[in-house]
Amino acid sequence: MAFLADALSRVKPSATIAVSQKARELKAKGRDVISLGAGEPDFDTPDNIKNAAIEAIRRGETKYPPVSGIAPLREAVAAKFRRENNLDYKPEQTIVGTGGKQILFNAFMATLNPGDEVVIPRPYWVSYPEMVALCGGKPTFAETSIDNGFKLTAAALEKVITPETKWLVLNSPSNPSGAAYTEAELKAIADVLVRHPQVWVLTDDMYEHLTYGDFVFRTIAEVEPALYDRTLTMNGVSKAYAMTGWRIGYAAGPLQLIKAMDVIQGQQTSGACTIAQWASVEALNGPQDFVRKNKAIFQGRRDLVVSMLNQARGITCPTPEGAFYVYPSCAGLIGRKTPSGKVIETDEDFVTGLLEAEGVAVVHGSAFGLGPNFRISYATSEALLEDACTRIQRFAGSLV
Repeated sequence: MAFLADALSRVKPSATIAVSQKARELKAKGRDVISLGAGEPDFDTPDNIKNAAIEAIRRGETKYPPVSGIAPLREAVAAKFRRENNLDYKPEQTIVGTGGKQILFNAFMATLNPGDEVVIPRPYWVSYPEMVALCGGKPTFAETSIDNGFKLTAAALEKVITPETKWLVLNSPSNPSGAAYTEAELKAIADVLVRHPQVWVLTDDMYEHLTYGDFVFRTIAEVEPALYDRTLTMNGVSKAYAMTGWRIGYAAGPLQLIKAMDVIQGQQTSGACTIAQWASVEALNGPQDFVRKNKAIFQGRRDLVVSMLNQARGITCPTPEGAFYVYPSCAGLIGRKTPSGKVIETDEDFVTGLLEAEGVAVVHGSAFGLGPNFRISYATSEALLEDACTRIQRFAGSLV
């Protein structure tokens, strides 16, 4: 339509939201569908966090909050970064937004000019390149492969940096691959960035508390203090505390950038919901037993899914270090036919055929910029995961 903005032509709808919506529609028609598309924990928000929200309501904490967040939450965010990441930020260097998406959007809107490039490793969370495009920047992609665990290497980063590069987006653990960077891997990336002082780092640590086995989480400004003054460290309560619907993300960084993001947010949404902010104070400051308990449950689910997928014909599934996703390759099934004669030419063909034949909804890898793969969220019960993986094995085995 003629009155719509040209910017809309630069972006696509979210593939993950589309898959979840399609699964809901099929369920409404009576189909037996297992949806493994959504990226949210199946656990309920802990009672101490709910109670903090209820108490806030009873205290009358229902007025407009400051744009960048209530003081107790900004103090809790600064304390979290000191306690868990060895990063010293003052409360005024923090900002609270309506979910991690708003934090990212604020940062891009506040810094990108036409022609500015943002380096995004493939595979990527579907919203990164779309946000960059909406804010007038140019997404550029650094390649990874299944052979190196879908991790950005120093050489791959060096290859794509130009004088126009303004940001590197680094997501660890990753959505969609679950890949997480060790201290040594981050140091190698940081060494490249130190040589390119025009490049800032936006590190998305939303899945920080969901790493498994002996893996030790580190964030890049912690590993390389020389990058402190040009790193925005983003996180939130959504994944670790099962608070996706509360919509609270937060970040810390250089004061000038935080002030610029405050200006954007002040003309966009103003402050995030006060009740959700008080709940988040309790999440960050309160007992952390819930996080540790659920981490162990997620690790068991990961191990189940990886084992079963690697038993499926034509599918290869690496074992990720974190998050609650796996990103298996279906390269061994490309070119095969379904029993009805449909040729599987792409990963999108594979996930469409899987949904139609077996009622399992997953997201095709090309939506994340790298295929032929598909993403599974294992944030659901082991019984459902076992059923879903059995169906995937059956579908893969039916292709000729």
